[in-house]
Amino acid sequence: MCGIVGILGARPAAPLILEALGRLEYRGYDSAGIATLHEGDIERRRAEGKLGNLTAVLARRPLPGTTGIGHTRWATHGAPTEGNAHPHGTSRVSVVHNGIIENHAALRAELEAEGQEFQTETDTESVAQLLDLYLKRGMAPEDAAGQALRRLEGAYALALIFAGYPDLMIGARHGAPLAVGFGEDEMFLGSDALALAPLTRQIAYLEDGDWAVITRDGARFMNRAGQTVDRAIRETRLTGAAIGRGAYRHFMEKELHEHPVVIGDVLSRMIDPATRSVVLPDFPFDLAAIPRVTISACGSAYYAGLVGRVWLESLARMPTDGDVASEFRYRAPPLPAGGLGLLVSQSGETADTMAALRYMQDEGQHVLSIVNVPESSMARESDAVLETLAGPEIGVASTKAFTAQLTVLACFALAAGRARGTLDAAREAALTQALMEVPGHAAEVLEGAAAEAIGRIAERIAEARDVLYLGRGSCFPIALEGALKLKEISYIHAEGYAAGEMKHGPIALIDRHVPVVAIAPSGPLFEKTASNLQEAAARGGQVIVFSDAAGAAKLQGIAAATVVLPACDPFVAPILYAVAVQMLAYRVALLKGTDVDQPRNLAKSVTVE
Repeated sequence: MCGIVGILGARPAAPLILEALGRLEYRGYDSAGIATLHEGDIERRRAEGKLGNLTAVLARRPLPGTTGIGHTRWATHGAPTEGNAHPHGTSRVSVVHNGIIENHAALRAELEAEGQEFQTETDTESVAQLLDLYLKRGMAPEDAAGQALRRLEGAYALALIFAGYPDLMIGARHGAPLAVGFGEDEMFLGSDALALAPLTRQIAYLEDGDWAVITRDGARFMNRAGQTVDRAIRETRLTGAAIGRGAYRHFMEKELHEHPVVIGDVLSRMIDPATRSVVLPDFPFDLAAIPRVTISACGSAYYAGLVGRVWLESLARMPTDGDVASEFRYRAPPLPAGGLGLLVSQSGETADTMAALRYMQDEGQHVLSIVNVPESSMARESDAVLETLAGPEIGVASTKAFTAQLTVLACFALAAGRARGTLDAAREAALTQALMEVPGHAAEVLEGAAAEAIGRIAERIAEARDVLYLGRGSCFPIALEGALKLKEISYIHAEGYAAGEMKHGPIALIDRHVPVVAIAPSGPLFEKTASNLQEAAARGGQVIVFSDAAGAAKLQGIAAATVVLPACDPFVAPILYAVAVQMLAYRVALLKGTDVDQPRNLAKSVTVE
């Protein structure tokens, strides 16, 4: 989850590293630090807390040098203190690290027995001390790095610099992403392309087990066996202009208002407006022959997958399972030969989802990934990819990436239904038309009367300690998403439930202090949801309804407050209602005064299990 930046440049490194860390702060903001080489010696500055604290330290004590590494941390081992902040090291070597060194305790004991003196509680320092020991024994930096990497167990992305070697940086990757950037007489290292976007667009990605020896003239890549290998240099689409906040108060606010554009971009890529049919790229498998689909993801992406499961089963009649990735491979489910593994991820680097991908491959599945980063590990290792086209998402709580995932899944389900003969052309055209209306409806939710109603309801929610979200069918995962967003950014306890399950336990929690937020669009399941809401109202619950005008009218005597959303086909309701529940969480967080973009204890790209 941590952010890494390295620069071998012709300009002072520290200001460029600091700026790049600002683009990576969504990956971790417990502490931050920079180390540079100046006249052959390593100097470093570190600070607890957010990046602004490090900025203040550097203003008082600037760091000279054109070679350096930087890090913004999300703590795993050791408290988030300045002493535990990266970079770690000795007078000979400095290290920044993303991931977890699983055998750090054994290495520490061994190294302390050799006389190495540890200063921190972190797993990362074991890497620095191991390198230091090898350097003391007379090894050259490259040999020391190669020897040390063979000793490490776990997941890591590493950037290393060495005293006396201003023209050398070493990067290594095992389980956590790392990219090398190529510039004019400069070279760069970053945990993703976003860090390097304004510095270079020429990027090479390390494969799992790779390490790279970087000088100002270029990079030499080795695989885990120590053999020199070629890694393609790609041009990333990211630019510095793509990641600004503009006139918005928060990245999350900006990204909420990008819902209509992002959904529209996906639809313009995937739908032929002349025929009102979905157009998919050629897959190396036949959708009509897939015996079973297994969806796996984490967090909001998992909820998108659960909506996709409903669509695939109802529209394409494809038997579909949905598993949270952190449990999937440990459950070790038997998977049918020739089945389809469907993975959903914003970053394409989520460790648990990557592990699910590899399990699926071992089980003989075709693998299709829905990702936002086409250069990511997940995209590169999949048989086929559907890109979500959401652009950079900086706010830690996912917004536009979620609706982009839903939109891609909706299009995929329509195409699968056509391929399997369960969806005729007329029905596909009608549902495609419903999808094409979503961007306009989303804009109405963000700017119209619905937005005003959400603002008023946020005042009720902000006073609550517990909130219950209810939904049925494809809107049950939207209840989960609404509850997750509220928890993430306002720190109010919230739970999402299938509406029919309320009477099987959660109803015991309901009283006049507990808002019950219902995701209840008109449709086949509306009356059953309305019945559940009557049960909640009878126990004093504050029933808050998200519905269309027809549904709101029917619930007038039950609802304490209502958000009226544009009428839409039930098929696309999950996408539209996701925009509304995310907006509610944002408005509540504003009232609570929490850190919307960087909520406590959370990081954006979860690259450890």
